[in-house]
Formats: sequence, C-alpha cells, structure tokens
Amino acid sequence: MALVGSGSAVPAFAVSNTRLSERVDTSDDWIRSRTGIAERRICGPDEPLTPLATRAAEAALAHAGWQAEDLDLILMATSSPDDLFGTAPRVQGALGAKHAVAFDLTAACSGFLFALITAGQYLRSGAMRRALVIGADQLSRWVDWDDRTTCVLFGDGAAAVAVEACPAEADGLLGFRMRSDGTRNGCLTLAQTERHHSVLSGVDAQIGGFAPLRMNGQEVYKFAVREVPAVLKELLESTGTDPGALNWLLLHQANQRILDAVADRFAIPHERVLSNLASYGNTSAATIPLMLDEAVKDGRIQPGDLIASSGFGAGLSWGGALLRWSGPQAAAA
Repeated sequence: MALVGSGSAVPAFAVSNTRLSERVDTSDDWIRSRTGIAERRICGPDEPLTPLATRAAEAALAHAGWQAEDLDLILMATSSPDDLFGTAPRVQGALGAKHAVAFDLTAACSGFLFALITAGQYLRSGAMRRALVIGADQLSRWVDWDDRTTCVLFGDGAAAVAVEACPAEADGLLGFRMRSDGTRNGCLTLAQTERHHSVLSGVDAQIGGFAPLRMNGQEVYKFAVREVPAVLKELLESTGTDPGALNWLLLHQANQRILDAVADRFAIPHERVLSNLASYGNTSAATIPLMLDEAVKDGRIQPGDLIASSGFGAGLSWGGALLRWSGPQAAAA
C-alpha cells in the first residue's frame, strides 16, 4: 500500500481559550499548561460533517492526481456521523465516486489508524486498487459545553489520505499493531441515553439518543502514556527499526504532554514530533490525517520519510503503524 495523497478541511469558525472562559470557569493559561491547546474549530449550525469530509476527500484526490471514478473504496473513520446508517456513502455520492464501495468505521480516536490498516488489507489482497481513507469528526455536537473538563479539549475537522496497491518493495505500511480493552470502556464514552416510552400495553421501547461525551481524564492520560510507548516499542522491535531512524513521530493529537512523554521514552527530539494540537484541539479520528496533511503540504514530510504513528482513545482502543510516505509522484508513476 502506497500513501500517495492527502487533504484536509476544517470549519472556518475558531474558538479561543479566552472565548471559552466566557462560558466556563477556565482560562487560557489553565488550558494551555495542561493540554497545549490554544483554540479549536467548531462547525456552525449549517455545516454538518458530510460537506467537511467531502472537501477533505476532494483535496486528497487532487493531491494524488486521481479522479473520483478511480476509487474502489472509501473508508470513513468517524464516531459522529451525520447519519447512523453511514456517512461514507453520502461522501461517495457527493464525490461522484460511482465505482467505490463506501462504509464507516467507528473506533473513536483510534479510528483513522484502524481504517488505514483495514484499507491496506484490501489493497494487499488484490481485491481493490485505490482507496480513500477519511478521518472526520464533529464532536462539538456531543460535548457538554458546561463541563470544563471536556469542552476545552475537542474540536471539529476532517482529513483524508489516498492509498493505492503497489509492489511489496514499495509498500508504505511497514508494520502495525492494534489493541482493545473493553474492560476500561467507561473511561471515555458517548453513551446511549436510557429513555423509554410505551409502544403498546405492556410493551416499552427505548428512545434513541446519546448523552454528552464523558471522560475520566486522569485514567485516559495514564492509559495513553503507558500503552502508546509499549505498542510502539513492540512495533519498532518487530520491524527491526531503531527509533533514531524515524523521521517523524505522528501521534493522535490529544494532549501535548502525552506527545512529549512518548517522544522522551524513545529519545526522539521534540522537533521531530508533529503537533498541531494548539490550533485544532482533539478532532478525534481526524487528528492524525489532519497533521499528516499539514506536514506534507508545508514540506516537512518528504517522499521516503519514515513515520511512526499511534492512535489511542475510547474503547479503550489503541494501536501503532510504521509508515513510509510515498507522495503523489508515486500515483503518477
């Protein structure tokens, strides 16, 4: 699987820490010192997830030099779809990707990495040739804006990566690990509400709906700083990769302290740790591809660069992937 194109899209409206302090008891200094976040993008009332994801997909297609009709698969990682039956088909229709099968994958903040690994298996098997992997979330819908422990963390965004089948020697997915621990699910939830109504005499049915996002921040932080280095260590050892050979560390953008702790564990200089957390906050499934696209477009990531990536979050779920960026010249070859 070669990674040959990227694209992203974020809402126009930015909410600074100072603006948030108008609603909840917090401050810019409190948020920055604990998370590294300065502002986040929020979708407006007339700006649902589908158009945002479609814009990111179009940008990735353009970067790869592909037409929508070239796609065999659209895999969209999201935990906040516009339609519970699936948002990927809406994106497929908006793109005009008439030959592509499209479906959603839900794994919260691990979603993009899990989706990228999944797409890789379709391409490696020969069943499909070209795929678009999208990470997109609009968690502003589900944040309790009066809960200062969570409302300061999350933002909205979408990004996509174009990947295609390639010879084994050019494969950009050099290794991966995926993990889940449902016994710790309660640490981070966006749970269904427990409401019922009477349908018939003696027959009650549940009313659909979801409670606001809830998180035990301390437990999630301890989980991340323990499990992410462990899974990356296993991944690097299994592929015979020395941490010093990495060009970049690309982690889920949840908390700057987590990024720094993982880098220190592997003695990776902080300047080789990709971070745009300050500008966007935690955009869940969008964080890794959003950061990847930014670093590709500003020239930090170059063709051939070796990237260690990890996603982690609700589920609880986590994983790692060792990636090599190919760039759009591979698509044209």
